[in-house]
Amino acid sequence: MKEEIQKSEAARKAEPMERTQEECATGETASPGRPPLFTNQMLKKLIVPLIIEQVLAITVGMADTMMISAAGEAAISGVSLVDMINNLLINIFAAIATGGAVVCSQYIGAKDRKAACESAGQLLIITVMISAGIMGLTIGFRRPMLRLFFGSIEEDVMSAAITYLLISALSYPFLALYNSCAALFRSMGNSRISMLTSLLMNIINIIGNAILIFVCDMGVAGAALASMVSRMTAAIILFVLLHNPENTIFLPKSGWLKLNGGMIRRILRIGIPNGLENSIFQLGRVLVVSIIAGFGTVQIAANAVANSMDSMGCIPGQAMNLAVITVVGQCIGAADRQQAIFYTKKLLKFTYAITAVLELIILATLPLTLSIYRVSEETRNLSMILIWIHNGCAILLWPASFTLPNALRAANDVKFTMVISIFSMCAFRLVFSYIIGVGMGLGAIGVWIAMVMDWIFRVTCFGIRFKSGRWLCHSGLKGFAEE
Repeated sequence: MKEEIQKSEAARKAEPMERTQEECATGETASPGRPPLFTNQMLKKLIVPLIIEQVLAITVGMADTMMISAAGEAAISGVSLVDMINNLLINIFAAIATGGAVVCSQYIGAKDRKAACESAGQLLIITVMISAGIMGLTIGFRRPMLRLFFGSIEEDVMSAAITYLLISALSYPFLALYNSCAALFRSMGNSRISMLTSLLMNIINIIGNAILIFVCDMGVAGAALASMVSRMTAAIILFVLLHNPENTIFLPKSGWLKLNGGMIRRILRIGIPNGLENSIFQLGRVLVVSIIAGFGTVQIAANAVANSMDSMGCIPGQAMNLAVITVVGQCIGAADRQQAIFYTKKLLKFTYAITAVLELIILATLPLTLSIYRVSEETRNLSMILIWIHNGCAILLWPASFTLPNALRAANDVKFTMVISIFSMCAFRLVFSYIIGVGMGLGAIGVWIAMVMDWIFRVTCFGIRFKSGRWLCHSGLKGFAEE
């Protein structure tokens, strides 16, 4: 592996250095005496494909929800409930991938390509192993799991949920592999590859939905199978592309499967707190939905429709979450704190601007968009109220609640973000969802008000942490703490 890296690095050395100097000449000064690590053009090349990719990712969920709505409200309710569990499990994969991406970005910033390539191999090994274990447990305990979270739901909803969960679980290893490979390409600054793969995945999923749901009349099973095939295809493509030695990070033909305990611990040191945070967050969402499940099928369906629409408004933020990991991670790896602060502020301002524009467009076109869903008038009206609560407040609160903490994570300040996120989820989303939704009788509306309270607390804590500068004192690589 060492020989392959040295040979490829020698072939690449002259041209990238030349290009970097030329690009830096047109960039803005982020750190006195140093050229900026990312020019405006470089950021554009990273961010635009990420936004497009997030649009495509959200399209999968919306396509499933819209197409499944043709099978009735029991089907759409069952799929929405399982998606909450899927998100809980999938976020474990994404958290480990984030841990690997942070480590790789830091090594790239430190110009240690050998370590970056080695950490990439270790990331793929552990994500596939963890996802395979989760797949087995989910399949074996699918019915008890659904009963535990949603025991009071009607039988036709439960039947749809069991079918969807079983088939979804089979795709977990492929989804984990896809997430990890995509995260590695992003850490190199190459988000175009993951965007194109996501485009193909969406095309396969939508065509599969159309055939299996409408032609073969397979209902929720058809939607799940289409998603599984699309994930398998995307994972295989990215895995093959990652073997190209022309990449900054690549997998050699042999040797990368050997376990490196130190490297795995370094990845998990970031991935485990992040995974625990994401898992508790998603578990909290599942428990919140279990509260909504007690309000009846209409409120479950309205919550599902609102969630699919709300995801559209979060597209810029989700894209910037990924960009921040790469940008700030490389700044930390280069031991340049000033640029880490500069780019965090710059990316956060951009996130606020584009989020506001998109949310306002969604709210203005809401009556037309909701008419697409084949649901009752009562469900549609409740969906509209929930979307107004989420999207209206997201303009002011979402970026600082979820994009800003990713800058902290990229600097390895993962314990702070974990503690704040878990406490906020438990104290606000869970406790106040019950108080306002059940106790005060506001139902799903009360649950979504509690969500906004959670956002306010996060904004306050993460804003104070960022301004204090203490998030920059948690580097996991030797020498990063000093300049």
